[in-house]
Amino acid sequence: MRTLHFYMDDSGTRHPDLKDRGNGNQPNWFGLGGVIIDEADEERLKETIQEFKNKWKITTPLHSCNIRQRNGAFSWLKDNPQNTKKFLDELTALLISAPVIGHGCVIDRPSYNRRYQNKYGNDKWSLCNTAFTIAVERAAKYALSQGARLRVFVESSSRPDERKLQAYYENLRGIGNPFNPTRSSGYKPLAQQEFGQALFEFKVKQKSSPIMQIADLYLYPICKAGYDPANLAYRCLYDNKKLIDQLVDPKDLATLGIKYSCFDSSPALLKRYA
Repeated sequence: MRTLHFYMDDSGTRHPDLKDRGNGNQPNWFGLGGVIIDEADEERLKETIQEFKNKWKITTPLHSCNIRQRNGAFSWLKDNPQNTKKFLDELTALLISAPVIGHGCVIDRPSYNRRYQNKYGNDKWSLCNTAFTIAVERAAKYALSQGARLRVFVESSSRPDERKLQAYYENLRGIGNPFNPTRSSGYKPLAQQEFGQALFEFKVKQKSSPIMQIADLYLYPICKAGYDPANLAYRCLYDNKKLIDQLVDPKDLATLGIKYSCFDSSPALLKRYA
């Protein structure tokens, strides 16, 4: 049976009530997601990634934060603007040519906290519970639409956080969607049997995983787009049809597309996610 792999990285803090960064007006999200790839395409993509890294003499992971900030193993990007442009152009070409689909769930953390603090207090979910459930369910829906099953790979983190994600996964397989059935009905949740059919395996992947590095590079612009849909990296993915939003019927975006949750002031490009 055809198998799809969902590589999931995280971005931002998963704690809803952690103090806002800066003056409270800066983008402050938690996101889980990355890329979906057909199992049959993995080996060739791994070879392509390694060829790219060999060319640029890179021996560390392609870490989005270090590349953007030109620090750590990528501090050399500060030295030669012409060389930097060439590297970024070739990295962009790698991301666009990769046989992957960008997908995930992004939550505006302050809005989430305001919305649920009075109602649930300390009993409100961690953001990773909400984001993982939504992202994996939508990836499972996509897999079922392709006649495929789904492996879920998450990037290695702390053991407690890894155990949380695995518990969320096992609950989806064994119990089904945990959201209130009345309030979530408009999102067409999968039945427990459908989760059991779609979800095939859960594994933790190290940061050295080549395709997890691609997931990292996709996730940041997906998150950033919640606040700045004109972000160049996001527009590049969007314009080249590298996001799941371009692969589903527009009328199904609210149930199958990338989820932007609790964005109370969504930019015009993202109003379709409300």
